[in-house]
Amino acid sequence: MNIQTKYHGELVVQQEDIVTFPNGIPAFEDETKFVNLPLQNGTPFSILQSVQTPTLAFVIGEVFTLFPDYEIELTQNAIDVLKIDEPKDAIVYCIITVKDPFVNSTANLQGPIVINTSNKIGKQVVLNQPNYKTKHELVGSPAFAQEG
Repeated sequence: MNIQTKYHGELVVQQEDIVTFPNGIPAFEDETKFVNLPLQNGTPFSILQSVQTPTLAFVIGEVFTLFPDYEIELTQNAIDVLKIDEPKDAIVYCIITVKDPFVNSTANLQGPIVINTSNKIGKQVVLNQPNYKTKHELVGSPAFAQEG
């Protein structure tokens, strides 16, 4: 299937690469189909691109690469929606708010994106952990120091 993307132009994506968000993403509830596109090889960043809307794309980062001490405990509801059988099937991302200069960019650690890699179901979960913010600085992350 051919799709138009915000950052990569027109691309061919395979049906099996499409991640379904059964309830959409908060504020984008009608957007249920996304594809995860690499931003640059060797970085923990990628683009979560809507299959339906070419202008809708989120820069995301692999949480445990960017923030190795990050902890997440999913609710039973989230586990049920994602249909997770094994913890190893889940990969966790954070949405990055890109700023200029990039050093000022932030990560949303309070609302991570969880994707079940075995069935391609995704969900943005909202955590009630006061130590995680919606605008957590990337500067302190080990991966940012390597990329910086």
